[in-house]
Amino acid sequence: MPLLVHIVTPDREVWSGEATMVGARGTEGEVGILPGHAPMLIRLSIGVIRIQHQGGTLRAVVDGGFLHVTSEGGTSRVDVLASHAELEDEIDLAQARRDAEEWERHLQERDTEEARVGLARATTRIALKG
Repeated sequence: MPLLVHIVTPDREVWSGEATMVGARGTEGEVGILPGHAPMLIRLSIGVIRIQHQGGTLRAVVDGGFLHVTSEGGTSRVDVLASHAELEDEIDLAQARRDAEEWERHLQERDTEEARVGLARATTRIALKG
């Protein structure tokens, strides 16, 4: 049974193809999706999406969003809908480090949700790429 995967943002389709497994971090913990998985919808945390496919493992960073699984007619489909997503090879490590430094300064000046989220986005990119 194929597992069709689509990672999309409002701006573009980041990746699509067949996979053997998808792993992601939801707001309530890690989830792994295999072909034939039960339908579900989860809210994603800022984190890494791991896609195992015939050519190896692909990783992408998402800034939250949703992961939706459907299975019918012998096919399973995983849709990752995120406001922003980057494949591992698209990440600019130097920019991510600059962003992390900037968000750390913001946090020291004023601890806000925006600064915490910005720092989480930057450090996730650094962890994946670095």
